[in-house]
Amino acid sequence: MSLIFDHIAELNSTRPWGRVLDAGTGINSLRWLRTLPADDLTAVTGADLMVRRMSDALGPSPVHERILTGNWADPDFLAGETFDTVIADYLIGAMDGFAPYFQDEMIARLRQLTAGRLYLVGLEPYVLEKPSTPAGDIVFRIGRLRDTFLLLSGQKPYREFPMSWVEAQLERAGFAIVSTKRFAIRYRARFVNAQLDMCAHRLHLVPEDLRSALSAHVEGLRTEALAMEARLGGLRHGFDYVIAAEPRTNS
Repeated sequence: MSLIFDHIAELNSTRPWGRVLDAGTGINSLRWLRTLPADDLTAVTGADLMVRRMSDALGPSPVHERILTGNWADPDFLAGETFDTVIADYLIGAMDGFAPYFQDEMIARLRQLTAGRLYLVGLEPYVLEKPSTPAGDIVFRIGRLRDTFLLLSGQKPYREFPMSWVEAQLERAGFAIVSTKRFAIRYRARFVNAQLDMCAHRLHLVPEDLRSALSAHVEGLRTEALAMEARLGGLRHGFDYVIAAEPRTNS
């Protein structure tokens, strides 16, 4: 993740940060943003629990910072405010948990909020089509199993959007794209265990007659994935992306 933040900082090196909005905040992005010379910082989350987690991890907010809980589907939330720099860090993919089917309208909201520059970070979807490489295939299977557990336990999986879709929506909303960059992903043992632990921790929420078979499947996939990760030095598959965009002057 530091590579992505470093890239954004480099892109912004000749611009003042000014008023900054972290439109989908989390511990990683807020920790980084607190190191920047921003005039003020507004960090938005959709869950009060995240506010408590960030406070526990990072400590109290500095005087120039506010952390708000809100839903971007609410047209009154931050209505009329604009920011010199807007960070949308994996926001589009995470939105289904808070505002399902609002992604295209969220791009339009970001246009209203952005006075200077938007930096949008996303993950290219990796659970749509079966990959051709062994490493890609096992990442695909882990993602599919994770989503299965979320659905069986009554929760919503994240819904990532392709870079090409995001670029088209940004241009449609009145942005001009300044820069795009892909960051190839190498998944490590931490990813494997985190995703499969998420499944294991939800076993009590899935139908009882499926639990034994699903538990065995989770641990079998864990053994297979960790062995391959160790053998290959990581599971190389897919990419994250960063898009920098500015409002078109004629929009």
